[in-house]
Amino acid sequence: MAEAARNIEVMKQPASPAAPRLIPPADIFRRAEQLYQQIARRAFEIFQDNGAFGRDLDNWLKAESEFLHPVHIDVEDSEKDLTVRAEVPGFAAKELDVSLEPRRLTISGKRETKEERKEKKTVYTECLSDQLLRVVTLPAAVDAERAEATLKDGLLELRMPKAAPAKKVAVSVAQT
Repeated sequence: MAEAARNIEVMKQPASPAAPRLIPPADIFRRAEQLYQQIARRAFEIFQDNGAFGRDLDNWLKAESEFLHPVHIDVEDSEKDLTVRAEVPGFAAKELDVSLEPRRLTISGKRETKEERKEKKTVYTECLSDQLLRVVTLPAAVDAERAEATLKDGLLELRMPKAAPAKKVAVSVAQT
């Protein structure tokens, strides 16, 4: 419980304009649940349109691709820290949220763009809503308080120092 409270305090610290917001894990999970419900509704609509049974996974993947932008990542593990690079082209720092727990990293983002074109007397409006969600289980525990995130040219880079290993304590066994 103390760990969760400490993470929330870290996430309230002001970030630089080039760094995404750090937010509590509960907020990310709430958004993930909403996104899951949207994808489930769309997958059911796809099923209703084609009426084919046994294609649940195909319907789900098609619906998911309509909502989520793919996030390709690279995780580097060194002796002292972990570095995660995530491709998030077109997303600004203010559109990205990052949640970091000792063994889990969650990257979430949402952007909306509008384009209006006037041709003759008709106005066309196109809206594009791109979302991303990527949850990564980290290969080692990290110190969330000292993590740093930067965004440059569509590449989100997170440097996370590894947490200090637990100290070994000798326990003596008393015989009775």
